[in-house]
Amino acid sequence: MNNAVPAPARTRGRPRGNPPTRESIVSAARSLFLEHGYRSTTLRAVAGAVGVDPALIVYHFGSKKGLFADVMQFQCANALARDEVLGGDPATLPDRLIDAVTDLWEDADFQQLTIQGDEAAEVIREYLERELLARLVEFLGGRDATARATAVVTILGGLIYTRYLNPLPTPAALTPSEIRHSLAPALRAVLAPRLCAAAPATAGRRGSPTSGGGAVRRGGFTGRKSYVTAEKQQADKEAGAENH
Repeated sequence: MNNAVPAPARTRGRPRGNPPTRESIVSAARSLFLEHGYRSTTLRAVAGAVGVDPALIVYHFGSKKGLFADVMQFQCANALARDEVLGGDPATLPDRLIDAVTDLWEDADFQQLTIQGDEAAEVIREYLERELLARLVEFLGGRDATARATAVVTILGGLIYTRYLNPLPTPAALTPSEIRHSLAPALRAVLAPRLCAAAPATAGRRGSPTSGGGAVRRGGFTGRKSYVTAEKQQADKEAGAENH
């Protein structure tokens, strides 16, 4: 007589009790994508590694492509949307953004994920446009926040493309420190609030060009601090360091 207790069958769909979190599924999938690549990794293999039915993964992520997108975007979000990147001194925000990008893309495991073909490139595009751009717009605030955030994402996207996805010899040969030195001034410039257009001139009106007081005013900035002041302070600091 066989007294062995049969192993409990896996339940289909959402398990009862305390189901594995999305993070545990993403973590297992990341390991399998790194080991076997995107095409050779199946939802059944990921489900087996976590101990759930594949239907649960479909419930959470929709498909293998959706799961892979979460794996990539989870790592991107950790690197590029942390409070320590967007918080802190506005004068050094350009440096922190560049460092976050280079730190992420210099990571060997992340590079392994990015060579998974069109799927990886599509995920990166979606992250830059839908996640990072939206986060920057919210952080910067003001009427021109979208324009400034778009310029930032354009510069960072150009760095990613020319150094990592389709490397050109010159950008690829630079060290992360040299990249920061080259691109930080451009980021600092596009992060600064834009100048408002001057009001139409009216003869005899105080402050108009015809009365000699027509100074152009800077537009309001509703972000956390003024990047105009921060930019000047950073420029003065760099100039002082060069003089020494």
